[in-house]
Amino acid sequence: MTLEAGDPDALPPIPGKRYFTIGEVSTLCDVKPHVLRYWEQEFPQLKPMKRRGNRRYYQRQDVIVVRQIRGLLYDQGFTIGGARQRLLGADAQQDLSQSNILIKQMIAELEALLRELKS
Repeated sequence: MTLEAGDPDALPPIPGKRYFTIGEVSTLCDVKPHVLRYWEQEFPQLKPMKRRGNRRYYQRQDVIVVRQIRGLLYDQGFTIGGARQRLLGADAQQDLSQSNILIKQMIAELEALLRELKS
């Protein structure tokens, strides 16, 4: 799946699940799994749970952080260091961005539910 840069609405809504595999997060965020593993080393905010066999399990908050990182790096042109500094230095802005992302996702999910109910 290739998405146009600068179009955050092109990413699919995050399903209402508790845990996501690295493959699911890769698809939801349009980022390759090896890139996610690399970002785990570079961004302290990104710490998925690891269970048996060292398998990663991401939570909804992790998916939102991955989308923020992706936006900073791919859409806004930040370097890894710049994106890391932006995420660490702007907690209030991060909370606002996460709230906006959640609101957009909830609207998309409600619209999908409404379409399903109408059919």
